[in-house]
Amino acid sequence: MTALLEIDRLLDDLEAGLREKLEERGVTSPALIGIRTGGVWLADVMSKRLGLQEPWGELDISFYRDDFSRIGLNPKVKPSSLPFSTEDRDIILIDDVIMSGRTIRAAMNEIFDYGRPASIILATLVDLGARELPVQPDVTGRVLALQSHQRVKLRGPDPLHIELQETGH
Repeated sequence: MTALLEIDRLLDDLEAGLREKLEERGVTSPALIGIRTGGVWLADVMSKRLGLQEPWGELDISFYRDDFSRIGLNPKVKPSSLPFSTEDRDIILIDDVIMSGRTIRAAMNEIFDYGRPASIILATLVDLGARELPVQPDVTGRVLALQSHQRVKLRGPDPLHIELQETGH
């Protein structure tokens, strides 16, 4: 499993997939948005790798979560920052891990509050499946099937690395 979690290989696969998807859709000037925290680290890396000139944006989806009323406010909430208009833009939305799809749903709700994008390309470093909502990434670094006692965690930002964690059985 560790070979599957080599960060450079995952980043190479994510970059290649994004380049292919952008070319396929004819997108030449995407706006990149990372979901805090791991998605922001990936937005920084992918922005450089893709040679994007425009600054990337950051979303903190805390207020958009569907479990907000149950879990309350995370003490580390920071405002989202989108240094561009989303109206009629082709957006790359990036996050570290997708599992249920709920984080992505919340992120898209927030993006639409800023304006209606022309399109959204969803990119994730790792796809764990286990969807609760019909949300699928367009580009994924790796699809993993984990045991119930395993978790994947992106650490960073410098150096950026990914860990497979074992929790109590």
